[in-house]
Amino acid sequence: MSDEKNVHTFTISQIADELDISTRTIRFYEEKGLIKPGRTAGNQRIYTPRNKARLKLILRGKRFGFSLDEISEMIGMADTDMDELAQIEKSLYFGEAKLKEIQDRKKELSLLEQDILATRKKLLQRFRELKHTATTNNKKENM
Repeated sequence: MSDEKNVHTFTISQIADELDISTRTIRFYEEKGLIKPGRTAGNQRIYTPRNKARLKLILRGKRFGFSLDEISEMIGMADTDMDELAQIEKSLYFGEAKLKEIQDRKKELSLLEQDILATRKKLLQRFRELKHTATTNNKKENM
């Protein structure tokens, strides 16, 4: 469907289907001020390519593990125009913090893996000892 400015618009269902999210999720992002769809004369939401692009940025931010507050700082609220330089600066700032968090988590997981492997080695050794003792005792009893 097209409006009078000849800009292609989308219904909430079309956007939801295309982005594989629920209409409730889209309304939630609207409630948070992250997107601001237009309205038809009948008060139906209509979404522009800009709304669709913002939704894609929000979804990418969520996939990268950012909170909605962080995402809103990176892309700005729907009713404000944030310049590209500010968006890039915020994205770099939050991106660096997320990378540090990931690197720290990887170190923690590596240490956890080492601990589990060491414990596994001790348990296997003890298992073998107990099994050997049990086998030896069974042989002695059967004699």
